[in-house]
Amino acid sequence: MRKLINVFFVAGGLVLAGNVASAQQKIAHLNSEEIFATLPEAKTAQTTLETLGKQKQAEITKMTTEFQTKLKAAQDKERTLSEANKETVTKELQSANLELQELQKRITDANQKADQELRQKQADLLNPMRIKIDNAIKTVAKEKGLSYVFDTSDQGAGNNVVFWDGGDDITGAVKTKLGISATAKPAAAAPAATKK
Repeated sequence: MRKLINVFFVAGGLVLAGNVASAQQKIAHLNSEEIFATLPEAKTAQTTLETLGKQKQAEITKMTTEFQTKLKAAQDKERTLSEANKETVTKELQSANLELQELQKRITDANQKADQELRQKQADLLNPMRIKIDNAIKTVAKEKGLSYVFDTSDQGAGNNVVFWDGGDDITGAVKTKLGISATAKPAAAAPAATKK
């Protein structure tokens, strides 16, 4: 009878161990910044954003130079103020002041518009890449039967993985899924991929 009870406990323990083993979830990690930086279109996007940024900065610099030139002219005109030409010079200075205020407003508006255009262009270029990477990650995770995939890239806030020991590194598999060599290294600094 005692052997029978031991057999039940052993059988029960095996069933419990089997349930625990089947309940274990597979975990993996990847480096999304490395994946993002190896995408061919990331370099193109970076170049496009840099070119647009330089173009907008040149436009603003031109307006700022114009403002400084007109301000200096107004200051020089103010130095010529005397009792004999007071009325004429005062009118000219008032006109110059209005022109300077309008130019300052145009510069401020141009800065805001340039910032908005750059942010929109960045979203237009980078969002499709983020979606492409997300889809590749999901596909690889499903193919490998993974329950969780942690991103080990240093993306600032929101990254709570501080240590891992083991688990699958699927960075190479995701690169392969994207048509990139699994061993490809980033060519240069590319726009950072941000988490959604």
